[in-house]
Formats: sequence, C-alpha cells, structure tokens
Amino acid sequence: MAILVTGGAGYIGSHTAAALLERGESIVVVDNLQQGHREAVLGGRFYEGDLRDAEFLDRVFQENEINAVIHFAANSLVGESMFNPGKYYHNNVYGTLCLLEKMQQYDVKRIVFSSTAATYGEPENVPIGEQDKTVPTNAYGETKLAMEQMMKWFDHAHGIKFVSLRYFNAAGAHDSGRIGEDHQPETHLIPIVLQAALGTRPHISVFGDDYPTADGTCIRDYIHVSDLADAHVLAVDKLLGGGDSAIYNLGSGHGFSVKEVIDIARSVTGREIPAVIEDRRSGDPAVLVASSAKAQEELGWRPSRSRLEDMIESAWKWHQANPNGYTK
Repeated sequence: MAILVTGGAGYIGSHTAAALLERGESIVVVDNLQQGHREAVLGGRFYEGDLRDAEFLDRVFQENEINAVIHFAANSLVGESMFNPGKYYHNNVYGTLCLLEKMQQYDVKRIVFSSTAATYGEPENVPIGEQDKTVPTNAYGETKLAMEQMMKWFDHAHGIKFVSLRYFNAAGAHDSGRIGEDHQPETHLIPIVLQAALGTRPHISVFGDDYPTADGTCIRDYIHVSDLADAHVLAVDKLLGGGDSAIYNLGSGHGFSVKEVIDIARSVTGREIPAVIEDRRSGDPAVLVASSAKAQEELGWRPSRSRLEDMIESAWKWHQANPNGYTK
C-alpha cells in the first residue's frame, strides 16, 4: 500500500513526502512541475502529470495500490487569484473534483487536504478557531473553501473521509539542507527577505504600513515547514486508524509583523536588507493568527520548531547554499 502525494514536488509537499519516507512509508508523488521541482522529490515513485488528465490519473491509480492521498496540488498566489480567478477555479477546484472522482472510482477512501487560513478572510476573532466564519477576501481562499466543501459532500455521498488542514505561513527548510523553498516567482515574505539579504533582489517591498496593527504592517502566524509536514503525517494516521472527517487549524498562536520578520532576518543574517514601503495588496487581511488547540488535542500535534529565529536560520542555510533555488 502507498500514500499518494499530489503536488509533492512543491515546498510543503516535498517536506511531507520526505517525512513519510523517513518513517518508511511507500509513497507515490504526482506533480505537473508547473511550480514544483523534480529535485525536491527525495524518493518514492514519481509521475509528472496533471490531475485534470483522466488517462494520467487512471495510470497512477492502476499502477499503484493507493490507500490514502495527501493533496497539495494547487495554485496559491493570492494576488494572481484576484486578477485571474478562472485559473484558480480550473486548477484548484476542477483539479480536486477530478481527483475525488478517481478516488471514488478506485475505492480510495481517505484524503488529507492542504487548505489555508485564507478561507477565513478578515477574522472575527484572534486567534482564529475552526468554528469561526469563513468569508474569504480573495479568490484563492474562495477556491480552497470550495474544495473543502466538495470533500464534505463526497464524504456524505461516497464515504471518502477527509482531514483539512488550514494553516498559515510556512517557513524554514529541511534539517538536511537538501530541500527548501523555491517559487517562481517568489511571493512569500521570508524567502524574499533572504533574497534581499543575498543581494539577488535589491530590496524587500512592504505592502502597506497603515494597517491597524502596532507597527502598521500585516501580522502573520509562521510555522516551520517540517512541523506542517508532521501534522499531515498525523492526519493520515488518524484517517487510516478509522478517524472521521475533520478540519484543523495549524498555527503557533502568535504572530509577527512584516517589520518584525525583517528585523529578525537582519539579526540572523547580519545583512542590512533594504526595505521599501509600497501600497497595500488587494485581499490582504491585517492579522491572521491561529489557535491550534484542536489539532494538538485530537491529532497530538506539537510544533517543535516554533521560534521564528530558528525558522529563518534554517531557511538562510538553504538559501545560502542554493542562491538560485533548485536551478543549477
């Protein structure tokens, strides 16, 4: 039996695949390499292809005995989703529909879903709880919420159990230094800050300093990518053990502003890191911080790398060794 990891050549997907390999699991990785990197897949069987390709998915399910799926494959740029929502609905929502239909066809009854805090939109409570309202402020979050709701109805109709993990900002790199964060284009704050530290970009742009926060910049909850990987493994264990469908937040319970992240990065790297204030981006909530009490209680998840300094140090190690990402 094997676990299928869709989007397993991406940042969080590759770290989760590595965590599964480290404990001896058989894995199958599917990725169209639109955003992922073949070099990030450290083992298992790899298939390059798209979830919307029915013949391709048939081959994956026919050639492997799949007993669970961890689903990362999706477009995830908030800004892009606001001016090209069709791309996000087609890839994220329709791609997930294709996957669920094949799971139904091949009698695969368990899926762990990589969701997002963007499903909440502008939060009514801080920290955010799973019971809070979901009113996304961008198309990306809306597609992820639609994917969750689709899974709910596939569970109701076909008994496909799911765990949806709504998390915040992943950061850091694998302890081995073999895999890290490399997006083209890069939109995540910490790798952009570290690129400015390396001199591969001239400065870090701060999108808005007039938010209702202590220093005027957005506040986000950061989680080490390996802690996120551990949570996905625990979620698979829950489902394989007969657990019911559930939604969990994954967060540290406290947040850091953009300016605080830049200051900590300056301290870790010893570099100046120039910063330029620019206009706000459409769809960015002021504060996103999660309560992960439910995940800790029901999954037994305990993030062990919660210091932002440690996350930035591990990312800095990887970026220094790979200043151009996976490009050789």
